[in-house]
Amino acid sequence: MFDIKVGVIGTGSMGRNHVRVLSELSHLVAVCDNDEKITREISEKFRCKAYKNLDRFLKESDVQAVIVSTPTTTHREIVLKCFRAGVDVLVEKPITDTVESAEEIIDEAKSSGCVFGVGMIERHNPVVQFTRELIEKGELGQLVTMMSRRVSNYPDRIKDVGVVTDLGVHDIDVLKYLCKSRVVSVYALGGNIRDSPHEDHATILMRFENGVEGVVEASWLTPMKLRKITLTGDEGIAEMDYVDQNLSISTSSTFNKDRYDLWRLPQIYDTRRIRVKNEEPLKRELVDFLQAVKERMDPMVSGYDGLRTLVIAKSAEESIRTGKKVDLG
Repeated sequence: MFDIKVGVIGTGSMGRNHVRVLSELSHLVAVCDNDEKITREISEKFRCKAYKNLDRFLKESDVQAVIVSTPTTTHREIVLKCFRAGVDVLVEKPITDTVESAEEIIDEAKSSGCVFGVGMIERHNPVVQFTRELIEKGELGQLVTMMSRRVSNYPDRIKDVGVVTDLGVHDIDVLKYLCKSRVVSVYALGGNIRDSPHEDHATILMRFENGVEGVVEASWLTPMKLRKITLTGDEGIAEMDYVDQNLSISTSSTFNKDRYDLWRLPQIYDTRRIRVKNEEPLKRELVDFLQAVKERMDPMVSGYDGLRTLVIAKSAEESIRTGKKVDLG
Protein backbone atom coordinates (compact mmCIF):
# COMPACT_ATOMS: atom_id res chain seq x y z
CA MET A 1 0.00 0.00 0.00
CA PHE A 2 1.26 3.47 -0.94
CA ASP A 3 1.55 6.12 1.77
CA ILE A 4 0.00 8.79 -0.45
CA LYS A 5 -3.17 10.82 0.18
CA VAL A 6 -5.28 10.56 -2.96
CA GLY A 7 -8.59 11.89 -4.20
CA VAL A 8 -10.92 11.43 -7.15
CA ILE A 9 -12.50 14.30 -9.07
CA GLY A 10 -15.54 13.08 -10.99
CA THR A 11 -17.53 10.13 -9.68
CA GLY A 12 -19.25 8.81 -12.78
CA SER A 13 -18.88 5.15 -13.73
CA MET A 14 -15.12 5.35 -14.34
CA GLY A 15 -14.55 7.62 -11.35
CA ARG A 16 -16.25 5.12 -9.05
CA ASN A 17 -13.95 2.39 -10.38
CA HIS A 18 -10.98 4.58 -9.49
CA VAL A 19 -12.40 5.06 -6.00
CA ARG A 20 -12.79 1.32 -5.51
CA VAL A 21 -9.25 0.47 -6.58
CA LEU A 22 -7.56 3.43 -4.87
CA SER A 23 -9.19 2.51 -1.57
CA GLU A 24 -7.19 -0.73 -1.72
CA LEU A 25 -3.90 0.82 -2.85
CA SER A 26 -3.47 4.07 -0.94
CA HIS A 27 -5.13 6.54 1.45
CA LEU A 28 -8.34 7.66 -0.25
CA VAL A 29 -9.08 10.91 1.58
CA ALA A 30 -11.69 12.72 -0.55
CA VAL A 31 -13.90 12.76 -3.64
CA CYS A 32 -15.31 15.73 -5.52
CA ASP A 33 -18.34 15.88 -7.82
CA ASN A 34 -21.38 18.03 -8.54
CA ASP A 35 -23.63 15.07 -7.68
CA GLU A 36 -23.89 15.30 -3.90
CA LYS A 37 -25.92 12.10 -3.60
CA ILE A 38 -23.18 9.98 -5.19
CA THR A 39 -20.35 11.64 -3.27
CA ARG A 40 -22.25 11.18 -0.02
CA GLU A 41 -22.70 7.47 -0.76
CA ILE A 42 -19.00 7.12 -1.58
CA SER A 43 -18.03 9.10 1.51
CA GLU A 44 -20.05 6.80 3.77
CA LYS A 45 -18.87 3.59 2.13
CA PHE A 46 -15.16 4.43 1.91
CA ARG A 47 -14.93 6.75 4.91
CA CYS A 48 -13.56 9.72 3.03
CA LYS A 49 -14.56 13.37 2.71
CA ALA A 50 -16.97 14.55 0.01
CA TYR A 51 -16.87 17.90 -1.78
CA LYS A 52 -18.97 19.63 -4.39
CA ASN A 53 -16.68 22.64 -4.84
CA LEU A 54 -13.29 21.98 -6.48
CA ASP A 55 -11.53 24.92 -4.83
CA ARG A 56 -12.59 23.76 -1.37
CA PHE A 57 -11.57 20.21 -2.23
CA LEU A 58 -8.04 21.32 -3.17
CA LYS A 59 -7.71 23.68 -0.21
CA GLU A 60 -9.17 21.53 2.59
CA SER A 61 -8.78 17.84 1.71
CA ASP A 62 -4.97 17.67 1.97
CA VAL A 63 -4.70 15.47 -1.14
CA GLN A 64 -1.27 14.88 -2.67
CA ALA A 65 -2.47 13.29 -5.90
CA VAL A 66 -5.78 13.06 -7.75
CA ILE A 67 -7.51 11.20 -10.53
CA VAL A 68 -9.49 13.49 -12.83
CA SER A 69 -12.40 11.54 -14.32
CA THR A 70 -14.70 14.26 -15.62
CA PRO A 71 -16.01 15.14 -19.10
CA THR A 72 -13.19 15.81 -21.59
CA THR A 73 -14.04 19.49 -22.09
CA THR A 74 -13.52 20.15 -18.36
CA HIS A 75 -10.04 18.62 -18.13
CA ARG A 76 -8.04 21.77 -18.86
CA GLU A 77 -9.57 23.93 -16.12
CA ILE A 78 -9.52 21.21 -13.48
CA VAL A 79 -6.02 19.92 -14.16
CA LEU A 80 -4.52 23.42 -14.21
CA LYS A 81 -6.11 24.17 -10.83
CA CYS A 82 -4.64 20.98 -9.43
CA PHE A 83 -1.13 21.81 -10.63
CA ARG A 84 -1.37 25.33 -9.23
CA ALA A 85 -2.29 23.77 -5.89
CA GLY A 86 0.79 21.53 -6.10
CA VAL A 87 -1.22 18.32 -6.63
CA ASP A 88 -0.08 15.47 -8.91
CA VAL A 89 -2.60 14.37 -11.55
CA LEU A 90 -3.65 11.34 -13.56
CA VAL A 91 -6.30 12.53 -16.02
CA GLU A 92 -8.59 10.08 -17.76
CA LYS A 93 -8.21 9.84 -21.52
CA PRO A 94 -8.14 11.84 -23.65
CA ILE A 95 -5.76 14.36 -22.15
CA THR A 96 -8.22 17.15 -23.08
CA ASP A 97 -10.35 18.31 -26.01
CA THR A 98 -7.87 20.47 -27.96
CA VAL A 99 -4.18 20.27 -28.79
CA GLU A 100 -3.64 23.83 -27.54
CA SER A 101 -5.15 23.00 -24.14
CA ALA A 102 -3.04 19.85 -23.93
CA GLU A 103 0.13 21.83 -24.57
CA GLU A 104 -0.88 24.33 -21.88
CA ILE A 105 -1.45 21.52 -19.38
CA ILE A 106 1.95 19.96 -20.12
CA ASP A 107 3.71 23.32 -19.75
CA GLU A 108 2.00 23.89 -16.38
CA ALA A 109 2.93 20.41 -15.17
CA LYS A 110 6.55 21.08 -16.03
CA SER A 111 6.68 24.51 -14.40
CA SER A 112 4.88 23.30 -11.25
CA GLY A 113 7.02 20.18 -10.88
CA CYS A 114 3.91 18.02 -10.57
CA VAL A 115 3.74 14.42 -11.77
CA PHE A 116 1.34 14.12 -14.70
CA GLY A 117 -0.03 11.10 -16.53
CA VAL A 118 -2.88 10.22 -18.87
CA GLY A 119 -5.20 7.30 -18.19
CA MET A 120 -4.76 5.17 -21.30
CA ILE A 121 -5.92 2.03 -19.54
CA GLU A 122 -5.28 -0.43 -22.39
CA ARG A 123 -1.56 0.32 -22.25
CA HIS A 124 -1.66 -1.46 -18.88
CA ASN A 125 -3.55 -4.50 -20.15
CA PRO A 126 -1.34 -7.58 -19.57
CA VAL A 127 -2.07 -8.92 -23.05
CA VAL A 128 -0.77 -5.67 -24.60
CA GLN A 129 2.47 -5.98 -22.65
CA PHE A 130 2.81 -9.61 -23.71
CA THR A 131 2.17 -8.73 -27.37
CA ARG A 132 4.81 -6.00 -27.33
CA GLU A 133 7.35 -8.52 -26.00
CA LEU A 134 6.28 -10.96 -28.72
CA ILE A 135 6.98 -8.36 -31.40
CA GLU A 136 10.32 -7.41 -29.85
CA LYS A 137 11.40 -11.06 -29.89
CA GLY A 138 10.67 -11.18 -33.63
CA GLU A 139 8.12 -14.00 -33.40
CA LEU A 140 6.05 -12.41 -36.17
CA GLY A 141 9.06 -11.41 -38.22
CA GLN A 142 8.93 -7.89 -39.60
CA LEU A 143 5.71 -6.13 -38.62
CA VAL A 144 3.66 -5.06 -41.66
CA THR A 145 0.15 -4.07 -40.56
CA MET A 146 -1.82 -3.61 -37.36
CA MET A 147 -5.63 -3.57 -37.38
CA SER A 148 -7.80 -2.83 -34.37
CA ARG A 149 -11.56 -3.06 -33.89
CA ARG A 150 -13.19 -1.27 -30.96
CA VAL A 151 -16.95 -1.19 -31.38
CA SER A 152 -19.99 -1.04 -29.09
CA ASN A 153 -23.42 0.56 -28.82
CA TYR A 154 -23.93 4.26 -28.21
CA PRO A 155 -22.95 5.38 -24.68
CA ASP A 156 -25.33 7.80 -22.98
CA ARG A 157 -22.48 9.09 -20.81
CA ILE A 158 -20.55 10.68 -23.73
CA LYS A 159 -21.90 14.00 -24.97
CA ASP A 160 -18.91 16.27 -25.55
CA VAL A 161 -16.68 14.34 -28.00
CA GLY A 162 -17.04 11.88 -30.87
CA VAL A 163 -16.06 8.25 -31.23
CA VAL A 164 -12.52 9.06 -32.44
CA THR A 165 -11.62 10.99 -29.31
CA ASP A 166 -13.53 8.74 -26.93
CA LEU A 167 -12.88 5.23 -28.28
CA GLY A 168 -10.32 5.60 -31.04
CA VAL A 169 -7.64 7.11 -28.80
CA HIS A 170 -7.26 3.79 -26.96
CA ASP A 171 -6.10 1.93 -30.03
CA ILE A 172 -4.19 4.85 -31.51
CA ASP A 173 -2.13 4.81 -28.32
CA VAL A 174 -1.72 1.02 -28.25
CA LEU A 175 -0.68 0.79 -31.92
CA LYS A 176 1.91 3.53 -31.33
CA TYR A 177 3.16 1.59 -28.33
CA LEU A 178 3.38 -1.72 -30.18
CA CYS A 179 4.95 -0.24 -33.29
CA LYS A 180 7.51 1.91 -31.44
CA SER A 181 7.52 4.41 -34.29
CA ARG A 182 6.15 7.88 -35.02
CA VAL A 183 2.94 8.38 -37.02
CA VAL A 184 3.71 10.47 -40.10
CA SER A 185 0.30 10.61 -41.83
CA VAL A 186 -3.37 9.99 -41.10
CA TYR A 187 -6.32 9.36 -43.40
CA ALA A 188 -9.78 8.67 -42.04
CA LEU A 189 -13.34 8.05 -43.14
CA GLY A 190 -16.37 8.27 -40.92
CA GLY A 191 -19.53 10.11 -40.17
CA ASN A 192 -22.71 10.42 -38.22
CA ILE A 193 -25.51 7.90 -38.78
CA ARG A 194 -27.55 8.29 -35.60
CA ASP A 195 -27.76 12.08 -35.67
CA SER A 196 -25.49 12.43 -32.65
CA PRO A 197 -23.61 15.73 -32.20
CA HIS A 198 -20.28 14.13 -33.23
CA GLU A 199 -19.09 11.32 -35.49
CA ASP A 200 -20.31 7.92 -34.33
CA HIS A 201 -18.14 5.71 -36.56
CA ALA A 202 -14.68 6.05 -38.06
CA THR A 203 -11.97 4.07 -39.82
CA ILE A 204 -8.51 5.55 -39.35
CA LEU A 205 -5.46 4.66 -41.44
CA MET A 206 -2.09 5.62 -39.97
CA ARG A 207 1.29 5.33 -41.63
CA PHE A 208 4.25 5.00 -39.28
CA GLU A 209 7.73 6.29 -39.96
CA ASN A 210 9.10 2.73 -40.08
CA GLY A 211 6.67 1.80 -42.89
CA VAL A 212 4.14 -0.10 -40.79
CA GLU A 213 0.47 0.62 -41.51
CA GLY A 214 -2.11 0.85 -38.72
CA VAL A 215 -5.89 0.72 -39.06
CA VAL A 216 -8.30 1.64 -36.26
CA GLU A 217 -12.03 0.96 -36.53
CA ALA A 218 -14.05 2.74 -33.86
CA SER A 219 -17.85 2.65 -33.75
CA TRP A 220 -20.85 3.25 -31.53
CA LEU A 221 -23.22 1.47 -33.93
CA THR A 222 -22.97 -2.21 -32.99
CA PRO A 223 -25.12 -4.18 -30.52
CA MET A 224 -22.07 -6.09 -29.27
CA LYS A 225 -18.79 -4.99 -27.71
CA LEU A 226 -15.55 -5.98 -29.44
CA ARG A 227 -12.01 -5.03 -28.41
CA LYS A 228 -9.46 -6.77 -30.65
CA ILE A 229 -6.24 -6.22 -32.59
CA THR A 230 -4.76 -8.26 -35.46
CA LEU A 231 -1.04 -7.94 -36.15
CA THR A 232 0.46 -9.17 -39.41
CA GLY A 233 4.16 -9.78 -39.87
CA ASP A 234 6.10 -11.40 -42.68
CA GLU A 235 6.41 -14.59 -40.59
CA GLY A 236 3.13 -14.77 -38.74
CA ILE A 237 -0.15 -13.33 -37.53
CA ALA A 238 -1.28 -12.57 -33.99
CA GLU A 239 -4.86 -11.89 -32.89
CA MET A 240 -5.23 -10.21 -29.51
CA ASP A 241 -8.38 -9.84 -27.40
CA TYR A 242 -8.29 -7.04 -24.82
CA VAL A 243 -11.32 -8.30 -22.89
CA ASP A 244 -10.47 -12.00 -22.58
CA GLN A 245 -6.74 -11.15 -22.29
CA ASN A 246 -5.73 -13.92 -24.69
CA LEU A 247 -3.65 -14.18 -27.84
CA SER A 248 -3.70 -16.46 -30.88
CA ILE A 249 -0.40 -16.72 -32.79
CA SER A 250 -0.08 -18.39 -36.19
CA THR A 251 3.46 -18.73 -37.56
CA SER A 252 5.53 -20.78 -39.98
CA SER A 253 8.61 -20.51 -37.78
CA THR A 254 9.02 -24.28 -37.27
CA PHE A 255 9.65 -24.94 -40.96
CA ASN A 256 13.00 -24.84 -42.74
CA LYS A 257 12.58 -21.94 -45.13
CA ASP A 258 15.46 -23.16 -47.31
CA ARG A 259 13.64 -26.46 -47.99
CA TYR A 260 10.04 -25.29 -48.37
CA ASP A 261 8.44 -22.69 -50.57
CA LEU A 262 5.93 -21.37 -48.07
CA TRP A 263 4.08 -19.48 -50.78
CA ARG A 264 3.15 -22.87 -52.24
CA LEU A 265 2.28 -24.36 -48.85
CA PRO A 266 -0.02 -21.75 -47.33
CA GLN A 267 -1.93 -24.41 -45.41
CA ILE A 268 1.12 -25.33 -43.29
CA TYR A 269 1.39 -23.29 -40.11
CA ASP A 270 1.42 -23.57 -36.34
CA THR A 271 -1.21 -21.92 -34.15
CA ARG A 272 -0.74 -21.29 -30.45
CA ARG A 273 -3.39 -19.91 -28.14
CA ILE A 274 -2.08 -18.13 -25.09
CA ARG A 275 -4.08 -16.90 -22.12
CA VAL A 276 -2.14 -14.21 -20.31
CA LYS A 277 -2.37 -14.07 -16.51
CA ASN A 278 -5.58 -12.14 -15.88
CA GLU A 279 -5.05 -8.82 -14.08
CA GLU A 280 -7.19 -5.71 -13.83
CA PRO A 281 -5.68 -3.05 -16.13
CA LEU A 282 -7.04 -0.23 -13.96
CA LYS A 283 -5.23 -1.54 -10.91
CA ARG A 284 -1.98 -1.80 -12.88
CA GLU A 285 -2.49 1.75 -14.16
CA LEU A 286 -3.03 3.17 -10.67
CA VAL A 287 -0.06 1.29 -9.22
CA ASP A 288 2.06 2.76 -12.01
CA PHE A 289 0.79 6.28 -11.26
CA LEU A 290 1.27 6.00 -7.50
CA GLN A 291 4.78 4.62 -8.03
CA ALA A 292 5.52 7.59 -10.29
CA VAL A 293 4.26 9.97 -7.58
CA LYS A 294 6.42 8.24 -5.00
CA GLU A 295 9.56 8.35 -7.17
CA ARG A 296 8.79 11.76 -8.80
CA MET A 297 8.97 10.45 -12.35
CA ASP A 298 6.75 10.14 -15.43
CA PRO A 299 4.13 7.38 -15.41
CA MET A 300 4.07 4.89 -18.28
CA VAL A 301 1.72 7.18 -20.25
CA SER A 302 3.09 10.68 -19.83
CA GLY A 303 1.50 13.97 -20.76
CA TYR A 304 3.56 13.97 -23.95
CA ASP A 305 2.18 10.53 -24.86
CA GLY A 306 -1.33 11.86 -24.32
CA LEU A 307 -0.59 14.89 -26.49
CA ARG A 308 0.79 12.79 -29.36
CA THR A 309 -2.28 10.56 -29.30
CA LEU A 310 -4.59 13.60 -29.29
CA VAL A 311 -2.76 15.11 -32.28
CA ILE A 312 -3.41 11.91 -34.26
CA ALA A 313 -7.06 11.79 -33.18
CA LYS A 314 -7.61 15.42 -34.18
CA SER A 315 -5.88 14.77 -37.50
CA ALA A 316 -8.31 11.89 -38.08
CA GLU A 317 -11.25 14.17 -37.35
CA GLU A 318 -9.83 16.73 -39.79
CA SER A 319 -9.42 14.06 -42.44
CA ILE A 320 -13.05 12.96 -41.99
CA ARG A 321 -14.18 16.56 -42.46
CA THR A 322 -12.01 17.33 -45.48
CA GLY A 323 -11.66 13.94 -47.14
CA LYS A 324 -7.90 14.46 -47.34
CA LYS A 325 -4.83 12.82 -45.88
CA VAL A 326 -3.19 14.77 -43.06
CA ASP A 327 0.61 14.81 -42.93
CA LEU A 328 2.03 15.20 -39.45
CA GLY A 329 5.47 16.38 -40.51
